[in-house]
Amino acid sequence: MHKALSIIHEEHRSLSAVLSGLCELAHMARSSKVRPQFEVFHAMLYYIDSFPEREHHPKEDTFLFARLLQRDSDARDLIDTLRAEHVKGAALVRNLERSLNEFELVWPDGKEAFEAAAKAYAQFHWNHMRKEENDLLPRAEAAFSQADWRDMEAAFSINTEPLNDLRHTDFKNLFQRILNLAPAPVGLGDAWVDPAGKPA
Repeated sequence: MHKALSIIHEEHRSLSAVLSGLCELAHMARSSKVRPQFEVFHAMLYYIDSFPEREHHPKEDTFLFARLLQRDSDARDLIDTLRAEHVKGAALVRNLERSLNEFELVWPDGKEAFEAAAKAYAQFHWNHMRKEENDLLPRAEAAFSQADWRDMEAAFSINTEPLNDLRHTDFKNLFQRILNLAPAPVGLGDAWVDPAGKPA
C-alpha cells in the first residue's frame, strides 16, 4: 500500500476510536445519575475540531481530491459530494460543541440532546470515511502514477498523525489525555462518582 494511503487509513482509524469513545461516554452520561467529568468531552471535541476538521480534510480537498479530478474526470460527482460533506461535518462539530456547552450548563438536563448530537456526528463521519475508503481511494489507486503518489506522500506526511507522530502539534499527548480522563470501558480514568463518592 502506498504510504499516503496508509496515512489516510491510520488517521481514519484514530478518529474512529475517538468517535466510538465519544458515543460510549455520551451514553454513559445519559444513563448516569452523577455529573460527568466534562473535561474528557471537551478534550474529545478539541481533538475532533483540531485534527480532522483543520488538518485532515483540508489536505484531502487540496491534494487528493484535486489530483484525482485531474486524472479521473468521472470522479467529479463523488468528489463534490465528499467536499460538501467536509463543509457539513464542520457545521455538525459546531452543533456538537453547542450541545456540550448547554449540557454542561444545565446538567442533569441536556443529556438526550448531547447524546443525539454525538451520535449524529459520529454516524455522519463514519459514513463519510467509508465512502472515501470504498469509493474514492480505489479510484485514486487506479488513476494515480508513481509521481502522483510521491506528491500525495509529501502532502500527507506533514499531517500530524494523532497516534504516532508529534511533529507540529501534540495530538499523541491529547489522545493519551483522553484515554486517561475517560472512565472504563472507554479509557483508563476513574469512574464518575457523585459528591458522596458513589459510582455512576
